[in-house]
Amino acid sequence: MLKIYGLQKMTLLDYPGHVACTVFLNACNFRCPYCHNYELVTGDVPPVMEAEKLLAFLGKRKGLLDGVAITGGEPCLHPELPELIQSIRDLGFGVKLDTNGCYPAMLGRLLREGLVDYVAMDIKNSPERYAGTVGLKAVDLEPVRESVRLLMASGIDYEFRTTVVDELHSEEDFDRIGQWIQGAKRYYLQAFTDRDTVPFGGLHAPSAEKMKNCLARVKPWVEAAQLRGVDE
Repeated sequence: MLKIYGLQKMTLLDYPGHVACTVFLNACNFRCPYCHNYELVTGDVPPVMEAEKLLAFLGKRKGLLDGVAITGGEPCLHPELPELIQSIRDLGFGVKLDTNGCYPAMLGRLLREGLVDYVAMDIKNSPERYAGTVGLKAVDLEPVRESVRLLMASGIDYEFRTTVVDELHSEEDFDRIGQWIQGAKRYYLQAFTDRDTVPFGGLHAPSAEKMKNCLARVKPWVEAAQLRGVDE
């Protein structure tokens, strides 16, 4: 079973409407220059526990927690993910998944088998600027597009979200993002915040005015769009 690379024992933020813990898995196919968990991406840190120990922890938290948020890295990289989630659900917890959308086959399986209750999928940027935003020379966006389609047709709770970096995103990008996810149930823009774990320096959060302008660009295209962590 999977190894666990981080555990936040309680959060009121990571799984909307739930008292949850957050489980961190390793590895990612992207190299986003603004990533907060880059040490998980590169494999520079050892696991903190085996999955069995996580399940034992959860068994003792029944009644205190009601959900588990699974993040990374990119969780859908791991073939063992459905087994881990099923074990968590067997203990009575809801499951929220964070994903970059590059693995629609895995996402589709999780949706078909009813293994996830909420999915938060990153939309990194407008299609034309995607590769540079995720730190690659080129990226095939068709899997990401398929994941968007899967979520919008799934009937489960989901959100799309973009971390906005002043140097990487223009206001015009959000016209294209809005067209891409037209009709989406929920979309959040969150401002980049710098941390010691961010791999590249010289990146900054947009001004509050720019964030509001980006939100205004995307609002006509989706059912609900909000800033997260920024006063509107």
